Amino acid sequence: MANGILIFIEHKAGALNKTSLEAIAAAQKLGADIAQKASAVVLGSPSLAQEIAAYDLEKVISVDDAKLAEYTPDAYAAALEQVVRSIDPQYVIMSHTYLARDFAPKVAARFGRGLIGDCIRMNGDGGKVTFTRRIFLGKLDADVVSDGEPPTFATFQSGAFRGDQAVKGNGAPVESMNVEIGEVRMKPEPPFQETKQAVDLSKAEIIVAVGRGIKSKDNLALAEKLAEALGGDLAASRPICDAEWLPIDRQIGSSGQTVAPKLYIAIGISGAIQHLVGMKNSQTIVAINKDPEAPIFDIADYGIVGDLFEAVPVLTAEIKKLKG
Repeated sequence: MANGILIFIEHKAGALNKTSLEAIAAAQKLGADIAQKASAVVLGSPSLAQEIAAYDLEKVISVDDAKLAEYTPDAYAAALEQVVRSIDPQYVIMSHTYLARDFAPKVAARFGRGLIGDCIRMNGDGGKVTFTRRIFLGKLDADVVSDGEPPTFATFQSGAFRGDQAVKGNGAPVESMNVEIGEVRMKPEPPFQETKQAVDLSKAEIIVAVGRGIKSKDNLALAEKLAEALGGDLAASRPICDAEWLPIDRQIGSSGQTVAPKLYIAIGISGAIQHLVGMKNSQTIVAINKDPEAPIFDIADYGIVGDLFEAVPVLTAEIKKLKG
C-alpha cells in the first residue's frame, strides 16, 4: 500500500537547485498535514545526497549511474520511475522547473497518472489533499484533488514555499539504489541561453523593477541607483524590454522570468496580470505608482502613491544613510 512522500532533488553537476529546498518545505508541510514522512531522491550526485541528509527526512535515496552524469529525459525518467516503484510513495513532489516540466509528465504517464503542475499551495486537512494552481494567466485559481490510485505527482511554483523554511534534522540515512536505465536515445547539448550575459533573476534576493511609468530610457538611472544601494538586481515589465530599454533577460512576467525574491520593488508598474504572475510570490512587495487604483497595490505589502521621480531619489538617499 502506497505510503509516504518522495521529493525529487534537482541539481546541475552536483550544485543544488535551491528551489528543491522549497520542494522539501512543501513536502514537510504535506507530511505534517497527513501524518506521513518525506524522503528525498538524488540522481547522479552522491555528494549532494549527503548534503540533503541534513534535512528532517525519513531517508535520502542516492542513485548513481554514468548515464545520469548529465540530464536527459530518457535517463531521468527511467531512474525516477524505478525509484518510485520501489518506494511506492503516495505523493511525488518536485519544483516546477524547466527540467521537471521536461521529464516529470513522462514519469507520471508511465504510472497512468497525470501531473498536477505549477501549484501555488495545498491543503491536507482531513487527510484529503487539495492542490491549488493558477489558470488563465493567474486570473483564476483551480483546486485540484487527485482521486485515483497513487502515486500523485505534483510540482510547485517557485516561491510557493520558502526554502529557508525547510526543517533541518539529525541526519537522515542515505541509501544507495541501483537502477537499470537502458538505452538513452538523447544526447545532451549545451544549455540554451538568451544572451551570453543572460541574468538568472530567479536567484536574486532583491529586485527593483521598472515599468512604463519610468517614461524614458534615460530615467532608468533612478532605478539603477536604488538597486545599487540595496545590492539588488534591475528588472522590468514587458513594455520596457519591448522598447529595448533593457535586455529581454530582465523581463518579469508570463513571457519572461518568474521570481520570488525577499524584496521586490515595483516602480511605475501598473500591475497587469501578465506581470503579476511572474512576481506575486515575492516575500515582500513594495509598489511606487501615482495611480492609487493601480492593480499592483492589490498585492503590495507596502505602497507609495506618488510621483516616482520624487519618491525614488528620496528612498535611495535614505537607504544609503542607513548603510552609512
